[in-house]
Amino acid sequence: MSKNFETEHPKKAFGWAARDTSGVLSPFNFSRRATRDNDVALKILYCGICHSDLHAIKNEWGNSVYPIVPGHEIVGLVTEVGSKVKKFKVGDRVGVGCLVGACTNPNSCHSCKDGFENYCPEMILTYNALYHDGTITYGGYSDWLVIEDSFAVRFPDSVPMDKGAPLLCAGITVYSPLKYFNLNEPGKHVGIVGLGGLGHVAVKFAKAFGAKVTVISTSPSKEEEAIKHLGADEFLVSKNAEQMQAAMGTMDGIIDTVSAVHPLLPLISLLKSHGKLILVGAPEKPLELPVFPLILGGKVIAGSCIGGIKDTQEMIDFAAEHNITAEVEVVKPDYLNKAMERLAKNDVRYRFVIDVAGATIPRVD
Repeated sequence: MSKNFETEHPKKAFGWAARDTSGVLSPFNFSRRATRDNDVALKILYCGICHSDLHAIKNEWGNSVYPIVPGHEIVGLVTEVGSKVKKFKVGDRVGVGCLVGACTNPNSCHSCKDGFENYCPEMILTYNALYHDGTITYGGYSDWLVIEDSFAVRFPDSVPMDKGAPLLCAGITVYSPLKYFNLNEPGKHVGIVGLGGLGHVAVKFAKAFGAKVTVISTSPSKEEEAIKHLGADEFLVSKNAEQMQAAMGTMDGIIDTVSAVHPLLPLISLLKSHGKLILVGAPEKPLELPVFPLILGGKVIAGSCIGGIKDTQEMIDFAAEHNITAEVEVVKPDYLNKAMERLAKNDVRYRFVIDVAGATIPRVD
């Protein structure tokens, strides 16, 4: 292994990286920059495992740069702050989500100016992206992180770090479309497609907003979980033609969390006139778009990608107020490859979270 990863920045770091499309994760020595005036450094305690991490380590989206250290659901404690940082102090609980940077001139960028760094053409992802200095970003499957203070959020004391970590991606991914497509109004009827890492927190947020929530799933076995445990009001088996027919035209909006190729027409049929189908899953192949049902019902299909930093802070504070957390299985780093195998089979309820602080951090010679 080239020593460049350890010497390109002045401070040593340790993590778990994939080196090729096998996606196998193994110990990795690298380096991070020194804390600058507007930076905070944090010791990482927990990091969620997102399904996009699995896509990335296997290069399923075709943009991976190896070695890759995944992880963008990061919670830890501040260990150092730059001289100009006012937002945080040493010892504070802090969260880092999918973004660590955006354009360098936010006043000329409409997205950044309006608080939507997630739509900035120059947004910098927490891992597998080029930072301003031209080096690759490395994520939260590691012992520590340094970040601009404006891209970190205060993590409420009342939110458990392990169960709260996935909210920094999964939570904001569903909170943002509920808010911006006006599905956060009490009394709205919201459908949630898929009851996985995204879908289960979508149910919790929609219920907290006061919506009537229907889970739409291909798995009849998930009905009891959806209604009795997560609090959904109704459950539809998408393969059951009678159930789907009975629910036609009843929903104000649908959050579609499914990342596999699936038909959109049955979902469009569930919407009221002017209803909205918002896609937050990311299938590898294009979906077929039926146009006539959209035209004849004045319906909308839209996409939504995570959220800006202001909205992420708002989301985590809302989660604290309403006692919203993810359902997680906490694992040690030595279980990472097994966790990825299980994630590929959807064998997790509903999010793996890495206990980074509880790991033995060896150095790799």
